[in-house]
Amino acid sequence: MFATLLAAVLAPTPASATGTALTTTGTSAAISTAGAVSTSVAATDDVFVSEAEPTKNFGTATWMSVCGSACGGTAAGQRVALVRFTVAGIPAGAAGVTVTLAVTSARTTDTTIAVRPVTGAWTETGTTWNTRPAMGEVIDSHSGFTAGGTATLDVSSVVKGNGTYAFALTGTSATTTVLHSSRAGEALTPTLKISYTEGTAGPLPFTMPTTAQLRASAQKVFAHYFTPYPVSLDNKAPADDYYTRNYLNPDGESGKHSAYGGLLRDRPLGRDPLTGDWALADFTTEVRQAIAAGLDGFTVDILSLTGTHWTRVQKLIQAAEAVDPAFKIVLMPDMNGLASADSAALADAVATLAASKSVYRLGDNRLVVAPFKAEGRTAAWWADWMTTMETEHGIKVALVPCFLDFNKYRDAFSSISYGFANWGGRSPAANSGLTANIDRAHDMGKIWMQPVSVQDERPNQGIYDEAANTENLRATWKGAIDGEADWVQLVTWNDYSENTQFAPSRNAGWTYLDISAYYLTCYKLGCPAITKDVAYLTHRVHPVAATPSYGETKLMKLRTGSTQPRDTVEVLTMLTAAAQVSVDVGGTGQTYDAPAGVYAKTFALRPGSASASVSRNSTNVATVVSPFAITATPYVQDLHYRAASSGRP
Repeated sequence: MFATLLAAVLAPTPASATGTALTTTGTSAAISTAGAVSTSVAATDDVFVSEAEPTKNFGTATWMSVCGSACGGTAAGQRVALVRFTVAGIPAGAAGVTVTLAVTSARTTDTTIAVRPVTGAWTETGTTWNTRPAMGEVIDSHSGFTAGGTATLDVSSVVKGNGTYAFALTGTSATTTVLHSSRAGEALTPTLKISYTEGTAGPLPFTMPTTAQLRASAQKVFAHYFTPYPVSLDNKAPADDYYTRNYLNPDGESGKHSAYGGLLRDRPLGRDPLTGDWALADFTTEVRQAIAAGLDGFTVDILSLTGTHWTRVQKLIQAAEAVDPAFKIVLMPDMNGLASADSAALADAVATLAASKSVYRLGDNRLVVAPFKAEGRTAAWWADWMTTMETEHGIKVALVPCFLDFNKYRDAFSSISYGFANWGGRSPAANSGLTANIDRAHDMGKIWMQPVSVQDERPNQGIYDEAANTENLRATWKGAIDGEADWVQLVTWNDYSENTQFAPSRNAGWTYLDISAYYLTCYKLGCPAITKDVAYLTHRVHPVAATPSYGETKLMKLRTGSTQPRDTVEVLTMLTAAAQVSVDVGGTGQTYDAPAGVYAKTFALRPGSASASVSRNSTNVATVVSPFAITATPYVQDLHYRAASSGRP
């Protein structure tokens, strides 16, 4: 692949103000240059539906009609147009993105139409008024149409990046607005007009490769999706939603979690209540977040075959299919949750999910199934299950078991497995020598899916790992890169009960995904040139040994074999050139010289605030201020590392 990368990434960074230069060698991928870009995307599907003819499909019409309920002088004459687009090629770091929907009028009318996002499923050749999809709120409107003229509607608030987007055009007038459909000819087809600036204006310290460039790599990066913790549990504002009332509150759920100070210490980024199918909209948001971070897909934890978690698995797959079918969902039956599941029932469930084009298959059409804690069932059980999948459902399976103990079970599973994965550790000490497992898998002729992790703190289990700020994150990426792992699994996207989440969250924003995006690019394409100065700040909100004032009876203890606890603030810089960094922790300031490239330095944790600023030639080029105060007297034990970025102030 390329020479050993990130050679010094595992060097210790103790509490005394010491730093580590994180050098890289090998390919340098300067993917693209800054500049304004304008492009357009033609509709992939378009059709209109008519309330007056509720069972008729107009998928062959060269026009689309839009009008209100009194259209044609009838009380039930409403007509709605539907258009769909697939957007690709926008870099994740693109700035100033504007998107307009352009339609060409077939008639001159003094009418108004509105554009709304479509949240339900539909097809060009099958949808009728009776089967029309659900729609969201009005995004924009346009009044006055001239035959042959172009009308534009701003949809920038919805189109945030690459993916598939569908819109409905609605009206209130009794007069029909008639628009050309894609079947009227290429020059008249509905289009999205997109403009943006690529380069260094975004939050990342490098130009993010396009989705197409990243997906061209044979190496894949997935994130483990845990269905208990979606963006929202009850569609309420974050100040009073279920997360706040019951999971973050030590007395939540009638005191169920009081012994350990509440179930969670972090939560997904909040949002205002939504209309329509808000759960599907949230999954759509998460798929788009993952695509923006460069991920190829999710490994979805299948905890049950019925009920809430099963429904969430189905909606996640539906969201991926709607946003971008090339974003893949790897099915991961959880053999803790499915410990008593019947083999035939599991086969039926997996076959049902496998019907989606978003569910991951290999080039030879084998379905990838990667069971978590695969050793929960014997290799013989899995062999029989794979036979059932083929004989009963016509589906050949490429099994990639994810073990808790790879070396104990690898030989037993070798003959039935396409590849192997391990759940892995969450501390630098546990993640030394990662290439050994990769080499063993490759020697056995198997692919390897390497776990990459940030941290792990579990209040309800009373245990934690010492991640040493971002050292564990950097160490696990180093193992994947140096060992030439075939796939990577970020563990996890959103398991907030174990505090392993990469997903944008209250405590870290996008910081861990942003840092990971750099190493993901190194892994897939070679390390990119750093084109923008960015500083990342990580720290806990109290010393490890601090005693909480809330009456917890079950405090977290260090996992055996983990890195020793440390109370540090880390400044991780990615700089275009050498610069001076000034750090303030609890009113104590220190200054040091940071080299170009990636460099980490730690400082003793002190009560108060934490910040860092980067200057070059007496000019400030980056500032990061942590929004999280550090205290010596916490309310509850909270060992989750907070994170902040100068790129996303």
